[in-house]
Amino acid sequence: MDITARLRALAGAGLLLGLLLFLAGCGSSEAQGGGAVSGSISIEGSSTVQPITQAAAELFRGEYPDARIEVGGAGTSDGFEAFCKGDTEISDASRPIDVADEVPVCEENGVDFIEIPVAYDGISVVVNSHNDWASDITSEELKTIWEPSAEGEITRWSQVRPEWPDNELNVYGPGTESGTYEFFNETIVQNEEETSRQSDVEMSEDDNVLVQGVSGDENALGYFGYSYYENNLDSLDALAVDGVKPTEESIRSGEYLLARPLFIYVSTKALKNNGAVKPFVDFYLSEQNLDRIVNAAKYVTLPSSIEQESRTQWEDRTTGTVFTAEGEPKGGDLETALKQSQ
Repeated sequence: MDITARLRALAGAGLLLGLLLFLAGCGSSEAQGGGAVSGSISIEGSSTVQPITQAAAELFRGEYPDARIEVGGAGTSDGFEAFCKGDTEISDASRPIDVADEVPVCEENGVDFIEIPVAYDGISVVVNSHNDWASDITSEELKTIWEPSAEGEITRWSQVRPEWPDNELNVYGPGTESGTYEFFNETIVQNEEETSRQSDVEMSEDDNVLVQGVSGDENALGYFGYSYYENNLDSLDALAVDGVKPTEESIRSGEYLLARPLFIYVSTKALKNNGAVKPFVDFYLSEQNLDRIVNAAKYVTLPSSIEQESRTQWEDRTTGTVFTAEGEPKGGDLETALKQSQ
């Protein structure tokens, strides 16, 4: 399949126009550095990050058609499980790697990695576009809906806010292997088990399934990555959370409560043994490409300071995570920049 056909295939995800504009602005393979690139790259992980990496892969294959890049979206946790076993070369992640549980598995299997922020996301709390009563919600109201004790109990909109109608409340959310699920629970539910209601929730690791669910249900409320909201503005409305709506500006500034960085993790063993990995990541992170790829996927670009630190992580082959077991930056250039931006 040629690059135009592949781009058409992505139209349903809302990427076609941005990618075509991006492709028009790219030069030939000689302009990108020249030379043939072949081989396979296996990428698994976050369905939130998947559109960004998929966009990069499609454009890279347009320049280097002999390269084969498979980008899965099984979820951040499943992605790290495969990555730390050495089964994949790159892992997409919507949260930092877990220092207590995932890093030791990588170490046991001799998998060193380079941690690279690529964009910002703002988890969007959405309703069906025919919902004419909810335009905002508080973090406390979200907790009321999503804490484990809400299962089978908080089932009507009026139970959340008395002035809302006594309609059924149908909730949709990511599966338990999703980094989005984990981040939302940590930020909103804030219980020690880091879980939320599940038994009466329509759950999926595939954000497109959640989009379809909320789009077809006037009584729905759900949450997922910003790109999936932006690509479905005709059928979804995003609620302001604690008075702030998810926008590029509020996400990049950290004013929006559910803003977070997105990452790729690159195996140094794969970098050494697979000749396609370096040119692909070089292409992905280059100054002329990264912002265009992120914009095409409808996420939020990094501030220039963080973007440069991100490239430095890659160019210097800096291994390991910059985050603590609590998910907080440890300190240093990239870590400080990430923390200050939020």
